[in-house]
Amino acid sequence: MAANILSYTYEEYIERVRAFHSYAAPGVLIGGFMVDMAYRHLPEKDLYDALCETPKCLPDAVQLLTPCTVGNGWLTVINLGRFALSLYNKSTGKGVRVYIDPSRLDGWPEIKSWFFKSRAKKEQDKKALLDQIGEAAGAFLGLQRVEVAGRFMERHHRGTFAVCPGCAESYPAADGALCLGCQGMDPYVP
Repeated sequence: MAANILSYTYEEYIERVRAFHSYAAPGVLIGGFMVDMAYRHLPEKDLYDALCETPKCLPDAVQLLTPCTVGNGWLTVINLGRFALSLYNKSTGKGVRVYIDPSRLDGWPEIKSWFFKSRAKKEQDKKALLDQIGEAAGAFLGLQRVEVAGRFMERHHRGTFAVCPGCAESYPAADGALCLGCQGMDPYVP
């Protein structure tokens, strides 16, 4: 039987993940144990921000289990390609970083295969993988104390808005004489 993830049983968390992410993604499930581990190593009274070092799955676990979201600015996602997250004090930057420790994966062959992509997704035993994630309950995770660099603690305020002379839409005036879309950053084909 798997350990709890914060106030949820593993089975309850699987259902929350399915409802939010559309399926029980192994990365979001593992992310739940990562968030739980981080919370267990931080003072309860502090207010935290979160940082994810991958855009894949892990930010969903943070958004499901904490008040930190991309939308409220309390979750920063950077793509370092590492399956790791940090929860840290909003004022001091001090916190904890939780990551998958490759040296601890040997006892969990399905998780190791998923993590290193050594088998195609269609060849993976999904039930065995989900069972191992629940059984391991984060036993393959590492933890380190960290202090987040100041550039990740800066709060960006929206400032004033203007109407773009190029497209007639509103945009942050600090972006220049034209909105970023009209400056060539528009993601759409003309």
